[in-house]
Amino acid sequence: MKFFIDTANLDQIREAGELGVLDGVTTNPSLMAKEGITGKNNILKHYVDICNIVDGDVSAEVIGTTFDQMVREGEELADLHDQIVVKVPMIRDGVKALRYFTEKGIRTNCTLVFSPGQALLAAKAGATYVSPFIGRLDDVSSDGLNLISEIREIYDNYDFETEILAASIRHTMHIIECAKLGADVMTGPLSSIEGLLKHPLTDIGLEKFLADYRKGNP
Repeated sequence: MKFFIDTANLDQIREAGELGVLDGVTTNPSLMAKEGITGKNNILKHYVDICNIVDGDVSAEVIGTTFDQMVREGEELADLHDQIVVKVPMIRDGVKALRYFTEKGIRTNCTLVFSPGQALLAAKAGATYVSPFIGRLDDVSSDGLNLISEIREIYDNYDFETEILAASIRHTMHIIECAKLGADVMTGPLSSIEGLLKHPLTDIGLEKFLADYRKGNP
């Protein structure tokens, strides 16, 4: 499973990279705004700054909602850096844009996916990644993890190359369950990744080892 961090915060990206397990970054306009990054030129520069920190894919989202707008913005984003993956919403013109980008050799991430049918369309259009938002489904009393399972079954049935990028990760167990279900990628906050480090028996065991060492080496 690949680990992406979902943020626009450069310090958090560096911190995740220092763990040695970071494979990429996803971000969006909301995350940019959270970091005070506004204005087209500043946003484009920030994408490049992120690419210069990580070695893997960096998803950069289009703002437009028409085919022409998405194509224009997506081509501009793709020209920024080789690591850029153009993030396209799951709407009618978005599917058209996915096919256009696929034929142009531009990698894509289909975002805001909430159903197996949407994921099937994204794969048919040639999306590099599909992003089912499992946490948002959980928020409305739907089963986000079941969606991962359904997409995995469909993609395996037809050998689609589109990677399942489990998005809207809320906590560490989301990561574990998505890994068990065969998601190719997870993207979430740094806290959910760091949560994998934690177990009380690890802390107890380490303290015991250190206490025994101190007894023999006063």
